[in-house]
Amino acid sequence: MDAAYMAYRELRIKENKARRLKIVKRQRIALALIIFTIVFCIAFIFWTLLSSAQAKGEFSYKYYTQVEVKAGDTLDSIADKYLASGDEKQHYINEVINTNHLDESGQVLAGTSIIVPYYSSEFK
Repeated sequence: MDAAYMAYRELRIKENKARRLKIVKRQRIALALIIFTIVFCIAFIFWTLLSSAQAKGEFSYKYYTQVEVKAGDTLDSIADKYLASGDEKQHYINEVINTNHLDESGQVLAGTSIIVPYYSSEFK
């Protein structure tokens, strides 16, 4: 083979090798960016869930207790006593009505016992 052909062939081999190295380098950069994006998303989701759990304050457990209705008591006054702050009062009253199978008016008679939910931070 002639020297010019060998030089041309070696030059093409060198150029192909350089091109392959560039492709591999781009692929490694793309893979690193993809991994970084996935790790960032997982960290962001974890941080969001953690901060929302801390923002809610203490974790509270739901319990039920039996309450004897006294003269003048209404579901509204009972809700004021047992409802955790920040909860919706009407939702709580509806839960008491459903739990005790009361009519939709929510009338309770003095001397009867009803079951009401309450929340506590300690596990019992």
